[in-house]
Amino acid sequence: MKRTRVRFAPSPTGPLHMGGVRTALYNYLIAKKEGGDFILRIEDTDSHRFVPGAEEYIIESLRWCGIEPDEGLDENGKVAESVSARNPHAPYRQSQRRSIYRKYAEQLVSGGFAYYAFDSAAELEKARAEAESEGRTFIYNAATRSSLRNSLTLSGAETERLIAERDDWTIRFRMPENETVEMDDLIRGHIEVNSSTLDDKVLWKRADELPTYHLANIVDDHLMEITKVIRGEEWLPSLPLHYLLYAAFGWERPEFAHLPLLLKPVGNGKLSKRDGDKMGFPVFPLKWTAADGTESRGYREDGYFPDAFVNLLAMLGWNPGTEQEIFSMEQLIQAFSLDKVGKSGAKFNPDKAKWFNKEYLRMRSDRELAAAWMPVLAAEGVAADENTVLEIVALIKERATFVSDFWNIAWYLFKAPEEYVEKDAAKFWKEENVRMAHQALESTGSVEEMEEYIRAMEWPMGKVMNCIRLALTGSSSGLGIAEIIRFIGREEALMRFRRAEERLIV
Repeated sequence: MKRTRVRFAPSPTGPLHMGGVRTALYNYLIAKKEGGDFILRIEDTDSHRFVPGAEEYIIESLRWCGIEPDEGLDENGKVAESVSARNPHAPYRQSQRRSIYRKYAEQLVSGGFAYYAFDSAAELEKARAEAESEGRTFIYNAATRSSLRNSLTLSGAETERLIAERDDWTIRFRMPENETVEMDDLIRGHIEVNSSTLDDKVLWKRADELPTYHLANIVDDHLMEITKVIRGEEWLPSLPLHYLLYAAFGWERPEFAHLPLLLKPVGNGKLSKRDGDKMGFPVFPLKWTAADGTESRGYREDGYFPDAFVNLLAMLGWNPGTEQEIFSMEQLIQAFSLDKVGKSGAKFNPDKAKWFNKEYLRMRSDRELAAAWMPVLAAEGVAADENTVLEIVALIKERATFVSDFWNIAWYLFKAPEEYVEKDAAKFWKEENVRMAHQALESTGSVEEMEEYIRAMEWPMGKVMNCIRLALTGSSSGLGIAEIIRFIGREEALMRFRRAEERLIV
């Protein structure tokens, strides 16, 4: 059997969508499970849509997720000369492979599977308008190409002249007329399409001497010995052309698998940045700053753990067939298979994403979490010793979803409140409550003694304790008073209560 070789081939046209990361992940899992190779290839032949920084963003996103390529760009995002010298598949940027594609396009012309087309943009637009005026949709294929300017309708001499004189011609695939193209997909099963419904796609452009996606990815997949092409559902309409290209070249086809779309949380349609902006969640793995300065949120910057992000992506479209939801990367590698990937779109649930992160936070050791929290404390101007932070983390981690939640949960263990929640003060800061609370704090040494004192005095425990909590934390919510006083000390507790008496109106 051939060694499994799969590839992730994104285009550097902007930030990598989480759907793209899932495609990379599924390819990676298959490669690792089958003892094969995962290749990262940058498909940058569309020079008009190239976005500076997008390639580096792709590489950093995969690195953050732990999806490391076996072949492709080096750690600096460059094709190292040493790699190119020893690896026959390098380079891995299509723009650096531009010299190889024309000969394959010309090979198709020579074999009668493609032809030169000289129609200008204006001429094609006129043909479209005429078709629309007659209630038809214009398709450049067997039904129309005989009336257009191409090497099938022009003489050999005219064709050679136009090739030499013009720089806007293309090479188009010659789609067969009225043929049934039979295809098999590892997820969707058997598919049949009539070739008369398809157009003669452009394969190569003289203007920039670059191939289109269709030619470049077929040629590169063949030369890089790709055995499985696992990609998004949006490429399913291209599958007939790709099948026909493999047949035209006489090459062995890889297996194909088209993954379901990631859908928006509500309604129908593909998950987009607009959905994330509207509902308050990121759709990109890392923060992205556009050329105009606008920023898009990232899962990393929002505080998600990379393994939680990978786990939630794996479950969007794949069902292990068990009740298990938490998987390490190694467990995913062992359990994953394409036959358990669904055909229908997977609806993204932002609350479920938070659930995954909460579970992974709980699995982290107190020491790991404390180390992650220490820089946050430093940014808040808090100088806390590691042992104290470890104790606090152990106490509050069950309440948190993100490490950033720790400060919101326990800030009052480090500094006294400057303000008090108005509705809580109106409810609990009553003259009688304040008198009882002050007396209880002054008369006892520990919280246990204070509670016994309150019971002995037959005072309402809830009112007294909430009054004390308001003075210590600025609100009626928070950790237990015993835990708070244990960390801040009895003297600090008394000082905060006296401060509240000065600031709050009874």
